[in-house]
Amino acid sequence: MAVVNIRRDVDDKFYRYRMPLLQTKIEGRGNGIKTVVPNMSDIARALSRPPTYPTKFFGFELGAQTTSDEKNDRYIINGAHQADQLRNLLDDFIDKFVLCGECKNPETELKVPKGNEPIMRDCKACGKRTKVNMSHKLTTFIGKNPPPKKVKGQKGAGKSAGQSVEEADAGSDDELTAKINAEAAQIPTADQMAARNGDDGGWSVDTSEAAVKARVKALEGGLQSGLVLGADEDEDEEGADSPYAQYGSWLLENKGSSPAEVYKKAQEMGIDKKHKAVQVLVQALFTDDAPKEVEKYAPVLVKMVTSEKHQKALLGGVERLAGIEHPNLVPNGVPKLLMALYQIDVLDEDFVTEWSTKVSKKYVDKETSKKVRKAAKPFIEWLEQASSSEEGSSEEDSDEDDEEEEEKPSKPSAAAAKTNGTSKAKAPVQEEEEEEEDEGQYDDL
Repeated sequence: MAVVNIRRDVDDKFYRYRMPLLQTKIEGRGNGIKTVVPNMSDIARALSRPPTYPTKFFGFELGAQTTSDEKNDRYIINGAHQADQLRNLLDDFIDKFVLCGECKNPETELKVPKGNEPIMRDCKACGKRTKVNMSHKLTTFIGKNPPPKKVKGQKGAGKSAGQSVEEADAGSDDELTAKINAEAAQIPTADQMAARNGDDGGWSVDTSEAAVKARVKALEGGLQSGLVLGADEDEDEEGADSPYAQYGSWLLENKGSSPAEVYKKAQEMGIDKKHKAVQVLVQALFTDDAPKEVEKYAPVLVKMVTSEKHQKALLGGVERLAGIEHPNLVPNGVPKLLMALYQIDVLDEDFVTEWSTKVSKKYVDKETSKKVRKAAKPFIEWLEQASSSEEGSSEEDSDEDDEEEEEKPSKPSAAAAKTNGTSKAKAPVQEEEEEEEDEGQYDDL
């Protein structure tokens, strides 16, 4: 599914606020014709608004009745409406009820006061509060159906407000603190360790490089994760004691953890927004059954993959996972894994297509990189065929309309030629070395 900037007037491809491209599906005929928005809940989640708000907004703007079935995730506008028309209306909704009136940032919450006070947009980016246009009919609906209140121990206002609450499964901060304190109480003190080992209480630490490596190996208990991280960011956090190495070790030892626990751990270590954490997560958490595991950990991946830099690290983790950790994924598992990642909207079509045409030694050696990207070929071909089919279908529909207006016989050969013209020739895999951004290695983990 395609992903676009929440502010579609912003052309920056690194713009951090993204949402799925609105899709429509027209059902029925005659007086019963209606337009269904199958991904309305996904769009609402990206905007941090209940999906009923944009649905009602469409109805008011189009003068049509709407139906919101939150239980079955169906949002309907009566009548036949094209996707482009609704996308333009969605831009209008975002401008009026999502973007901050001061900084035009979409990181806002609606505050619905009691009485006749105006509805406010509380911006978490600049701290300003700006009121919405109270003359619009939607404000009456919002007043009667305010956004759900936050639940203690959760971030955001819940799924019904378009926000993920998966991390709530990990428990509140108080519960987490109690759990940490209970585990800490079981850790023996230095005196207890000395008595247990028959030591006289004196101790010293060998800080040589060889001794540090030996302690890391002993700590990991022989785990061979082969984590490889770059030096393009957080250079002060490189080494065996870096949060990434610790996160990878924790994932290896807790492979059965819930998505909430996995994300909570990244938050505790302060790396939940770092792109390197995505690479570590993929190569340390997934196994030979990675395509199915993606579905389980989809909430974590969606929250942590927010830019092309994160996508690059995600694919780097796939290379490490399939090329080194679990070679059984080559060749059949790689396309399935990429398809699973694509279906949860953490991989952009153009980005993964470009990735497949180059070979890099950033995460693995060139031969391994080439092997994994070659295994991805069936998925890339599927993307190209799907794209060609959509373009061809659009051109054929246009041809049919022109022919009906001119009342001329159809020309199958011309239509076929156009359709063939839309197919793309797959670029050969090139051995192009990317800039060596990553120098730090944790092969001993």
